[in-house]
Amino acid sequence: MSDEAAPLATNDADGDAAASAVVEVRDLDWQAIRAAVDPMPIRERMRSTVESLEALLDRAEGASLLFDSDRASASDRVIQVSARDVAQPLWIIGDLHGDLLALEAALALVRRHAEETGGASPQLIFLGDFIDDEGRALEVLLRVFELIVEAPERVCVIVGNHDEALAFDGARFSSTVSPSDFSEFLNAHAEDEWITRAGKLALRLTARAPCALFLPDGLLVAHGGFPLSDLHPQLLETGDWNDPQCLSDFVWARAHPKARKKMPNRFSRGSQFGYEDFDDFCALSAKLGRTVTHFVRGHDHVEERYAIYPAYRNHPVLTTVALSRRLPRESFGPYERAPTVARVLPGGLPQVYQLFPPAELVREVFPPAATDTAPDSESESAP
Repeated sequence: MSDEAAPLATNDADGDAAASAVVEVRDLDWQAIRAAVDPMPIRERMRSTVESLEALLDRAEGASLLFDSDRASASDRVIQVSARDVAQPLWIIGDLHGDLLALEAALALVRRHAEETGGASPQLIFLGDFIDDEGRALEVLLRVFELIVEAPERVCVIVGNHDEALAFDGARFSSTVSPSDFSEFLNAHAEDEWITRAGKLALRLTARAPCALFLPDGLLVAHGGFPLSDLHPQLLETGDWNDPQCLSDFVWARAHPKARKKMPNRFSRGSQFGYEDFDDFCALSAKLGRTVTHFVRGHDHVEERYAIYPAYRNHPVLTTVALSRRLPRESFGPYERAPTVARVLPGGLPQVYQLFPPAELVREVFPPAATDTAPDSESESAP
């Protein structure tokens, strides 16, 4: 590969060095990716895609997605993976929020890596949050549906907070988070049978999807966090990882980059954790027979689209999100961003790949508001 390895930024004011390097990817076939993000062909396939996934989910044995065979029961949503073939590439794709460009770029990278290494077929873990933020959420969902239908045993979908917040009452869709433009989009197209069925399929997928994975090498995978400190006595007593509050923390909790400890605050969905909170959780998890040594997550839309927090020295944490543009709710920084994906490595944090779509492609796919018409940073988004 002609990709460049650069020092892995740690967002550390003290300048601590990271042990690994980020791989900068600039030479993907952007013309082919531009063709892949055309929404029309994806929508033209929508009926077939929706019917195929509905049939898959309707099977008596279930969809048999990646890691489903490791569930302790049909309702288990905190999966302890018993074994994994480390020779099989495993990729993690974080928050997309309708970013069809970032998704197709990530898939292009995964395919190229598989072709160049000649190894086993790659597996994918999505960290959720497919929707909202004025992107192409419908098309992103349909592409994920297609990936599942094509090879369900190679795809795992983790629940994100925006996915979990979506609801349907039999007549209208709603959401308990903001922004919630995808539910508004679904309601605006209520007369379109296939768009409505796609929205219902997203709910079906989320209702059964795992909230966390415990991989055999000690890697914890979740969208947000882990059961916070006030739940530890109860969890130690019951061993019930599927307690609703535990599931909520896996989905909603946020990482504080430098704090030692933070007080749980679920009432405002503002709970954070610090590095000693994570240390304490790792100790608790070990007592319950689940070794955790490191953690990969999404949820926090860091400007560099990835972060490794130096304060978490004992148990490293990686945040990775796949967003190629600045979201409307992000106030600062360049419009074009370099989305990241991560490849799982045995025994340590995943390898980060940072993708650099051409600035003009980002702006073509996601036309910026009038206030963002001038390029903010040519260097960050250069091809």
